[in-house]
Amino acid sequence: MYKIMRDSLKAKIIEVCDKKISVKGENVGLSFYAFFANKNDDPELLMEAAQWWIMAHKLDHFEKAVKIKKMVQAIT
Repeated sequence: MYKIMRDSLKAKIIEVCDKKISVKGENVGLSFYAFFANKNDDPELLMEAAQWWIMAHKLDHFEKAVKIKKMVQAIT
């Protein structure tokens, strides 16, 4: 149910993961909040990311960016 994700969110997640990895290295961790500004200007998109992260995959608050990138790239 929560395993689908719109293309714009996938692209944003991959972009943010790439930036974090390039700056801080392969061990950098992040939360799903890293993909959003510090304001709630798109609550539906935020909930989509939260549902994918928390409900579908039961991920911890912080996960390795390389892991998240691989998971998102595997979504068809």
